[in-house]
Amino acid sequence: MAEANVAAASLFGADGRLCSADILAPPEISRSSANCSLRSGLLNDVSSVYLSYTFCKRSLTHNPKAFVRVWKVMEMCYKILGEGKLVQQRELFYKLLSDSPKYFSCQRHVNQAIQDVVSLLRCTRQSLGVMASSRGALIGRLVLHEPDGEQIDCSILGASGHAITGDLNLLSKLNLSSGSRYIIVVEKDAVFQRLAEDRLYNQLPCILITAKGYPDIATRFILHRLSQTFPNMPIFALVDWNPAGLAILCTYKYGSISMGLESYRYACNVKWLGVRGGDLHLIPEDAFQELKPRDLQIAKSLMSSKFLQESHRAELALMVERGKRADIEALYSHGFDFLGKYIARKIVQGDYI
Repeated sequence: MAEANVAAASLFGADGRLCSADILAPPEISRSSANCSLRSGLLNDVSSVYLSYTFCKRSLTHNPKAFVRVWKVMEMCYKILGEGKLVQQRELFYKLLSDSPKYFSCQRHVNQAIQDVVSLLRCTRQSLGVMASSRGALIGRLVLHEPDGEQIDCSILGASGHAITGDLNLLSKLNLSSGSRYIIVVEKDAVFQRLAEDRLYNQLPCILITAKGYPDIATRFILHRLSQTFPNMPIFALVDWNPAGLAILCTYKYGSISMGLESYRYACNVKWLGVRGGDLHLIPEDAFQELKPRDLQIAKSLMSSKFLQESHRAELALMVERGKRADIEALYSHGFDFLGKYIARKIVQGDYI
């Protein structure tokens, strides 16, 4: 809350009154691709997207509804913080839909307004009382020590693993201990559960983590905490061989432009383990699928990115050239236990980029 209060002070003049110019056109940090760069760590090899302090103005006359949404969300966040509560973005949407249906007809309106407020106040979502919605789970050789003294041994859980809370404050207070040597980020929940069911971490000392698709903030946050707590533990990603899989990997690795002000809090040095072009001989020809228009759209966006490393760009070019995509599950053609062996072999052989 203090972070949001300090940032909000920049909207006020020396006399403590709101600057009229900033009321009519509040200055936000621009979230355009032209205003973003890649920041490299001084003491590690982690790079993250960041936004330079180039401002844009959200004018009352340019987009009146979007302008009002920003102030409506700030008003609601003020009330939430005053009550000492945390709410998820979905909860915030239904409250705003009830109070101001004229301005908030879909979840996207709330998500966009929250990003605008973060850019305006230069603060985090958590400091606004907005809690991350989490779908993520983890399992493996990891013990979570909670502030109340409870311990969760993630190596004795069922195949669904431990559900990651969306409360970043709670995640930041966890003490972590582990006998693992690797962290493996899995794109899909079904593949995560397959590896958990096979107890891969008993054969290969590792922690498995998934966001069940596109990574949410809470999953990225706990992954970043793991990387900071265990800096010598490499992180590998297992994603589909398609543009969306690469986009997911890049979000874990660099963050996103829309969250450029916060990306450094979540970025990790993630290596691409598979599925990659060198693995395609393992996949039956009839398991390949045609690239869809959405795949080509994602590929075009990634190709235009100045952050994409050359080895990733080459993989993406191969996907487009062949016009094909392949799912992780295609490797099951060699048996359901093949995936664990595939992962172990690639790690031991250093077959990752």
